[in-house]
Amino acid sequence: MRKYIFRRLIQLIPILFGITFFTFAMMQLSAEDAVDMMYRQSGSVSEEIMAAKRAELGLDQPFLVQYATWLKGILVGDMGRSFISGKLVFETFAEKLPATFALMLASMSLTIFFATPLGIIAAVKQNKFVDYIIRCLSFVGNSMPNFFVGLLLIYFLALKLNLLPIISSGVQGIIMPALTLTISMGAKYTRQIRAVVLEELQKPYVIGARARGVDEFTILTKSVLKSALVMIITLVALSTGSLLGGTAIVETIFMWDGVGKMAVDAILMRDYPLIQAYVVWMAIIYVIINLLADLLYRKLDPRVAYEEDANV
Repeated sequence: MRKYIFRRLIQLIPILFGITFFTFAMMQLSAEDAVDMMYRQSGSVSEEIMAAKRAELGLDQPFLVQYATWLKGILVGDMGRSFISGKLVFETFAEKLPATFALMLASMSLTIFFATPLGIIAAVKQNKFVDYIIRCLSFVGNSMPNFFVGLLLIYFLALKLNLLPIISSGVQGIIMPALTLTISMGAKYTRQIRAVVLEELQKPYVIGARARGVDEFTILTKSVLKSALVMIITLVALSTGSLLGGTAIVETIFMWDGVGKMAVDAILMRDYPLIQAYVVWMAIIYVIINLLADLLYRKLDPRVAYEEDANV
């Protein structure tokens, strides 16, 4: 197992090199840079002042020199400073991460709480009225994009019913963005859980348990749900990676001050150090979350074999 974990972490190195290089290259294709964005609102600024600012930020250097300078800093733990705020990139991330973690935990908790029982009920009541209702709702929820769901919640919960503020912090502020993410994720989870439970209910061990007089609740909780956990962990791993990266659209709509909104602001302002740090963060998160999911597979289902097992 140690060799497997080490191999997966080593695989992260070329991934980071490739992602950061192409991201850096794509940013260079823009007709404007951070200096243009900073002085756009200042009216007429001389070219000498702008050139001096570019030299100060290192933007006058060739592309490969800029990338090599950034990479050298990353290797020694220096993520640089924001071109716009002048603050250390690490400090900026540290400020934004708690909001993103809180939103991730809230939306994932709501999703699992609602989707798991709904998926099981839909499977147990297959082709009955309850199943049709749940499938219809999950289809609608899965079809609507997050920005549309967010706007609907703002319109009804904030403007019409006046139950929640449009922009807020703390518990009140997290409700609508968490609900927005829960509706789309919950719909997907419900459909997947229903499909897995239906497949498990048709297997011989379930038929045998019923023949021995084991009640349905015990079959579901002790056998079927345990077998479905592998698929649920896969969904949770993918969703967690996405949520920890920050859901840019949702955070921007609700002005939730997390990593996603920070990334959108950095892209708009051509703040290269923040953008690059965000890209590195996303790559690391996805690799680590998927690695943890693979390790959990082994605990839940010994039949799941790692690559190292195949080489033995």
